[in-house]
Amino acid sequence: MKNKSVKIVLSLCFMLLVFLSKVVAQTEPMYSQYMFNMLNVNPAYAGSRSVPSMTALFRNQWVGIPGAPQTSSISLDMPLNDDKVGLGIQLYDDRLGIEHTTGFQVNYAYRIHISDEGVLAMGIRAGLLNYRANFSEVTTFQTNDPAFYQNVNGFLPAAGAGIYYTTDKFYVGLSVPSLLQTKLNAKQQADVGETKFSNLHFFATAGTVFNMSENVALKPSILMKSVSGAPLEYDFNCNVWLQNKIGVGASYRTGDAVVGMLEWQINDQLRFGYGYDYTTSKLNAYNQGTHEVMLRYEFGSGRSSFISPRYF
Repeated sequence: MKNKSVKIVLSLCFMLLVFLSKVVAQTEPMYSQYMFNMLNVNPAYAGSRSVPSMTALFRNQWVGIPGAPQTSSISLDMPLNDDKVGLGIQLYDDRLGIEHTTGFQVNYAYRIHISDEGVLAMGIRAGLLNYRANFSEVTTFQTNDPAFYQNVNGFLPAAGAGIYYTTDKFYVGLSVPSLLQTKLNAKQQADVGETKFSNLHFFATAGTVFNMSENVALKPSILMKSVSGAPLEYDFNCNVWLQNKIGVGASYRTGDAVVGMLEWQINDQLRFGYGYDYTTSKLNAYNQGTHEVMLRYEFGSGRSSFISPRYF
């Protein structure tokens, strides 16, 4: 019965992946090292590492271009109620030109053990963000242009949802990180508009791990990002783990960048990651690449995942 349930779940995920691949799409900015902390992508990931886990990420994009994106986040997630529930909290800060967004999100995942190895999680998130745009800093052709006279500063609600299936050797996930269509009105108050299916961003992730030998593991993964009205975007990634201590990998993001990554499992609880994006688009002539740093700390000791490390 459990094996049948696993087949049903995987078949459902496969069909949804096929559906997403047929949608004309565009993507929203995100981290290159998403596969090391997918709470940024999918709220159903909360609690999946079986212990309390804290992760910090910082991304400095397109170095050398004034006003280029800078994004950082700190997240903490943990399992509760005998691993049946996952809870996560995330703080983030995003800067792009005159725009600056800060906020927090609370993630909740309900986890169902549908086999001895497989767990299916369904997650939701809710949060609040502060959006600011300093229009008065913009240099305009017309002096005292009224369109750029008043700065914007207000609070907006946020919500998302996702599903995530994982074993020790495989995972697949689907999510909509932002469900609400919100904007600030003339009074700089939140105005929640009608959510249209065609405007939603969809994320599909999948990955697995192959043990090539006692000391070498191969970990390929893929991320697909979709929204109506722009090209579908893929991240193809492959990491090689050596003695469960050092991970070396590369990614290709269609139409955007080639990424090199390095991971170091410093000890049983602390992991460091670094990524460098080399831009392949026309922006390559104007920037010196993108730098991304990750730190993860897992609380607790003496658990089985230290002996057999969790790759996801």
